[in-house]
Amino acid sequence: MKQTQLRTKGAIPNKNISFPVGTALAVKKYSKKLDFLNIFSRYKKRGVGIIGLIEALITYRLTENQSISRASDWINRPGVLEEFELNTFEERTLFRILENVGDNYEEIIHLLQTRIFVLYDFPHTDVNLDWTSFVLWGTKAELGSYGYSRAHRPDKKQITVGISQLCEPVNIPIGLTVQAGNTNDQMHFKQTFLQVCDHLKPDSRAVFDKGAQSKDNTDLVLTHKMKYLSAKKLNSSDDKRIKMFSKTKENCVDEEKGIYGEIIEYPSRFDYFFFSEQLKRNQIEAKLRLAERKLAEAKEIQHALNKGKSLPKRFLLSNPLVDIKYTYQTKLTQLTDEQARKLVQNASINGREGFFCLVSNEKLTLEEALKIYRMKDSIEKVFQSLKNDINIKPLRVWTTKSLCGAILIGFLAQLIISLMRYDYQELKNISPKFIKISLMNLTVTIEFEKNQQKRMIYSNFDAINTLILSQKAAET
Repeated sequence: MKQTQLRTKGAIPNKNISFPVGTALAVKKYSKKLDFLNIFSRYKKRGVGIIGLIEALITYRLTENQSISRASDWINRPGVLEEFELNTFEERTLFRILENVGDNYEEIIHLLQTRIFVLYDFPHTDVNLDWTSFVLWGTKAELGSYGYSRAHRPDKKQITVGISQLCEPVNIPIGLTVQAGNTNDQMHFKQTFLQVCDHLKPDSRAVFDKGAQSKDNTDLVLTHKMKYLSAKKLNSSDDKRIKMFSKTKENCVDEEKGIYGEIIEYPSRFDYFFFSEQLKRNQIEAKLRLAERKLAEAKEIQHALNKGKSLPKRFLLSNPLVDIKYTYQTKLTQLTDEQARKLVQNASINGREGFFCLVSNEKLTLEEALKIYRMKDSIEKVFQSLKNDINIKPLRVWTTKSLCGAILIGFLAQLIISLMRYDYQELKNISPKFIKISLMNLTVTIEFEKNQQKRMIYSNFDAINTLILSQKAAET
């Protein structure tokens, strides 16, 4: 029979393997630059080489990035082992490595800081400080505790993580602290600040948000002969200031965005008090949405009461060790929908919408204070990158040492990406996500020929990975 159409040629299985060599080469380059050999070799003297394993774990974190168990399978492929000069190893070896580096993560951070400040003459050493939480999927880590969940998972234990980052235009993370999940920012501040302060120049500025603002923390900064800029929570003492606040041409900071401000000077500090039209609109819209949710919840409770049904579980305390009797009575039977809506709206809106206050021991203009504080969002991008690009979550059932080790590996991956963006001006405005993708795209295929000779086939060069891995770049 005559063939009248083309058929797909069948794929023939072979022993060829491919992996993202661009990421591996970049990690090895910065491993050498940051002197991982000197930093990490002290934590493992025998057995599988720790430097190759650390480099391989960072590479895995920047590529496939799944569980540690799968990391073992990924690294144990012949081409990957050869790239990192490793021999075949067991899965438990990786967990021991994480235990070792996690147990010594603060010393490792100190050694990295020392190396970074030897390598670079930064234009300043002002720092952003911030904290976040990571959900734990398990119960074995001693640090795991219930606390305020930024991930909106109050049902899960968590840990809190602090990051120190050199401010704009450097934007390089230099500090990492890990504490229990119920540690608030005010308590966590001391460890995070003291971890980096010895490497900062006198008169450097620490910038942090209102969650960490307290007299003890600002006094700690002043004790080290440094400046601070922080937000502070508004309270009833600010209500009088809000009532007297007026918008004029003289106190206009940004006419287009509707931002106005005034400076209040005290003996030891300056308050930079602002009002923003846009912020007011956003906050009122958010509070109106909250009011609608509260109204919907009240209606759901009232409906259950009217029908004589049990309340939905989300309204009840669920604890087998607690006996409790609930009595609910809503105000809905006495109010119309419009009256109920007005009631919850009035309870939510307090008249402070649109107002915020920055505080510092440094005399600045309103424009300077606002600009410096706004640049703190660069550390928020570090957290976003750690959680979504580097993707160090979810943290599963590990000991505290292993958790600290896993977070340290994620931090090192983020540090390498940040150093790339600082080293090459062309990458300054390229997001970590696209740098990561570019490095992953550069692959090597190891082709095994009939005589068992190997042929290396490189593919998918682009402007970003070529810049990072060029010979000129390698020499910097």
